[in-house]
Amino acid sequence: MTTRDAFTPEEWTRVLEGPPIAGMIVITAARGGMFRETFAMSKAYAEARRAHGQSELLDEIVAAKPKADHTAYRTPEELRDNGLQRLRAAVMLVESKSTPDELDGYRRFILAVADKVALAHREDDQAVSPAEAEAIDHIAAAVSAKSA
Repeated sequence: MTTRDAFTPEEWTRVLEGPPIAGMIVITAARGGMFRETFAMSKAYAEARRAHGQSELLDEIVAAKPKADHTAYRTPEELRDNGLQRLRAAVMLVESKSTPDELDGYRRFILAVADKVALAHREDDQAVSPAEAEAIDHIAAAVSAKSA
């Protein structure tokens, strides 16, 4: 099983950033609900902690407090574009150092965070707004990309 020790400190930081970056991309995709959506991100981590033991790598990831510096970006588009690049890089790191099952778990967790955030606040009487759905599609494509 892969653990934090398989990564350099910089690589580990990148791996930890993946799920919260996905959440921030969804949060900034549509207006409103930032408090509920941020709370939903934390709730996704708490739920993953309760599923402890499925993957040592995922256990270590969800044990960390979710952090993403959204202030580093001037616009939601900049956050989305840079965030998707960072997601691809994080997935490639996990892919290069973990088992296929651990990689799959990491990808699923990123998408679970994005989905939970999107469902946290109704937008225009929709469970998930079109902008949030589009953001999730971009996230799914980024985490599913195969390394060359």
